[in-house]
Amino acid sequence: MMRISQPTRMTISGQFDTRNSGATTVGIMEIDAPVAGRALVVIVDDRTAHGGSSNSTGPLVTELLDEAGFLVDATVVVAADEVEIRNALNTAVIGGVDLVISVGGTGVSPRDVTPDATADVLDRELLGISEAIRSSGLAAGALDAGLSRGLVGVSGSTLVVNLAGSRAAIRDGMATLTPLATHVIGELSGLAE
Repeated sequence: MMRISQPTRMTISGQFDTRNSGATTVGIMEIDAPVAGRALVVIVDDRTAHGGSSNSTGPLVTELLDEAGFLVDATVVVAADEVEIRNALNTAVIGGVDLVISVGGTGVSPRDVTPDATADVLDRELLGISEAIRSSGLAAGALDAGLSRGLVGVSGSTLVVNLAGSRAAIRDGMATLTPLATHVIGELSGLAE
């Protein structure tokens, strides 16, 4: 199935001072803003999923995806349970998003099962991207990124990415991921050369 992301219309308005005539002109210009694709964010957090404290990583990931040109369909919060995680990822893939990013549950504790659930969803792993995310995270001082067992791969025509849960790991992981994700999504949609 070929998916082509449609551009979004942006309206830019402003005032232009025409000094020669002394009049002020107000103009509106509409342009097509490129869209990198559709995305879904899955937050893996037991406390938030069970009504405990709110998780601030969802808005951070959404903001970084917006900045990268992605349209974020939703942010979903699930408990650290393989079935719940797998269902959320499968729902994203079936829903036709270009990119699904899960945050959290990638460490070494018994409750960190995100990579295990993700492995069941992937058709192909992209080891180079997951290693690049780990390496850059560790170099930036995000220890949880360096210790992450997170996977990156393709399920159908969706890029699936696991990120460690700290804000530093998310920021660094997104900086590393964004240009690579754009390229992979282009290849998956048949648009890359």
